[in-house]
Amino acid sequence: MAKVRTKDIVEKFNLELIAGEEGLNRPITTSDISRPGIELAGYFDYYPSERIQLLGKTELSFAERLTEKDRQDRMGRLCTDITPAIIVTRNLEVPLVMIEAAERESVPLLRSKQKTTGFSGRLTNFLESKLAPTTAIHGVLVDIYGVGVLITGKSGVGKSETALELVKRGHRLVADDCVEIRQEDDDILVGNSPDLIEHLLEIRGLGIINVMTLFGAGAVRSNKKISLVISLELWDQNKQYDRLGLDEEKMKIIDTEITKLTVPVRPGRNLAVIIEVASMNFRLKRMGVNAAQEFTEKLADVIDETDN
Repeated sequence: MAKVRTKDIVEKFNLELIAGEEGLNRPITTSDISRPGIELAGYFDYYPSERIQLLGKTELSFAERLTEKDRQDRMGRLCTDITPAIIVTRNLEVPLVMIEAAERESVPLLRSKQKTTGFSGRLTNFLESKLAPTTAIHGVLVDIYGVGVLITGKSGVGKSETALELVKRGHRLVADDCVEIRQEDDDILVGNSPDLIEHLLEIRGLGIINVMTLFGAGAVRSNKKISLVISLELWDQNKQYDRLGLDEEKMKIIDTEITKLTVPVRPGRNLAVIIEVASMNFRLKRMGVNAAQEFTEKLADVIDETDN
C-alpha cells in the first residue's frame, strides 16, 4: 500500500487542481523532485518520470519561447502514466497545451502560490518524512532532559512503571509498549506512538492511564529523535556487567547504530534515577566530558608514579 498519494500533497499544501483529477490517487514513490528544464529543451533520455515535476518561472518562460509544435511535444512527453503530479508554482498562468496533455494522460496538474525554491524544500521535507524507512519496536520512549531514551526489555521487567516514575519527575512520555520508528536521515531515528495508544501507559495491576489527562500537556510529546537505548534485564549473578562505562555497546535500528546501555534490574534499584543519570551522562559525553575516561587516565598516572 502506497504511503503517500498525490491527493495527500494537495491537501497538505492546499494546491489548486487545474487538470488530471483522475490521477489524484497515483502513488508517490520517491522524495526526489525534478525541475525538468533540460527536458523542455528536448533531452528526455534520462527523464525521471516517477518524480513530481516542478515548474517555476524559469521553466515556463523558456517554454513560451518554443515553437507551438515543440511546446506540444515537450509538454506531452512530460506527462506519463507514472508521473505523480506536475506542479506550477508562483500562481503562474498554466499553458493551455500543458492542461490538454495532463488531462489526456490523467496526470494531476496542480498550482501553488508559493515561490519555487521554498515550496520545493517544504515538499521534499514532507515526502522524506512520509517515505522514510520505518519499523516498530516493543519498548517505551521518553524525552529525558532533551535526550530521546528508548527503554527496552522483556515483558514485565518494569518498563512502563519506570516511565511513569520518569513522568512524575518532570520528563515527557512519547510512546509506551509500541514505538514506531522512522529513519529520516542516515543517522537520525525519530520515534512516535501509534495513534491508538498515544499518551497512554499500561501499568500492571492498575490498568491503562492517560498521562496527558493526569499530568498535563507538558508530560507528553508526539515524537522525539532517539539518541540512547537502555535495555532492562533481570539481574544475572553469573553475568559480568560494565562497572566503568568505557565499553560502548551499539544497537542497530534500520540502518542506524544507537548507543546502548544494559541496566540490570533487581529489588532496591531505583531505575528511574539510574536512567535519568544515564541520560545526563550521555549528554556530558557528547559535550566532551567522559568521567570514566578521566578516571582511567588518572588511575594510569597514579600507577606510573607508583612504578617510578
